[in-house]
Amino acid sequence: QVQPVASGGGSVQAGGSLRLSCAASGYSVSTRCMGWFRQAPGKEREGVASISAGAGITYYADSVKGRFTISRDNAKNTVFLQMNSLKPEDTAMYYCAALQTRWSSCRSDIRMTDFNSWGQGTQVTVSS
Repeated sequence: QVQPVASGGGSVQAGGSLRLSCAASGYSVSTRCMGWFRQAPGKEREGVASISAGAGITYYADSVKGRFTISRDNAKNTVFLQMNSLKPEDTAMYYCAALQTRWSSCRSDIRMTDFNSWGQGTQVTVSS
């Protein structure tokens, strides 16, 4: 199994939108708990959103609820993070991660320790 590959980061003004992509290979994203995390300079990595295997139950950090949406396209084997109404405090390196256990459910609190396959980050910068 290969680490997921994140892309789609960039620089936007506050109030703008970005869509991040996480492409997987060697396994199906529909059979894994997949998550997005972010890490700002000087801060710990935090969970942003996750989507469970199968039914695709989603969970979000309180700070992004109503603004971010996690989804997946099974045909493309890709997980997305649609980010709307971006704020300067959303500026961070964003990481995609997978729990490499088939048909895994995600927990409602999005913990780094629940994920065992990490991709490289993609930078998101939001200017005021």
